Amino acid sequence: MASKGRPYRTVTVEGFEVLIGRGAEDNDYLTFDVAKPHDVWLHVAGGTPGSHVVVRNPDRVEVPRSVVEVAAAAAAWYSKARGAPKVEVHFCRASEVSKPRGAPAGLVELGRWKSVKVKPAAPAGATD
Repeated sequence: MASKGRPYRTVTVEGFEVLIGRGAEDNDYLTFDVAKPHDVWLHVAGGTPGSHVVVRNPDRVEVPRSVVEVAAAAAAWYSKARGAPKVEVHFCRASEVSKPRGAPAGLVELGRWKSVKVKPAAPAGATD
């Protein structure tokens, strides 16, 4: 159960914990302090402001596509692209995410990534 004031929302999708950042500073904290290298990291493409989303992967397994798609839909929902019919979301291992020197909170660079197009949707059971 998430308490109020946590820097991210938490939901469970098919047994995977999905963490959703609340703002730029919270996104940085989630991406660089909470996420582990094998976790899956997601964000809407094209420089659109939005939440960083992390799918926890402590067992270092292949995260099912269905879980990635739900997490991607959440990333789209918690972004400025929420009203679009389909949104492109980039995803990669958290180890592929870096912060450019001197960049403002929430701004990151990706090494390698894949993308998925999804309809924005709030995840079931999201704690606010």
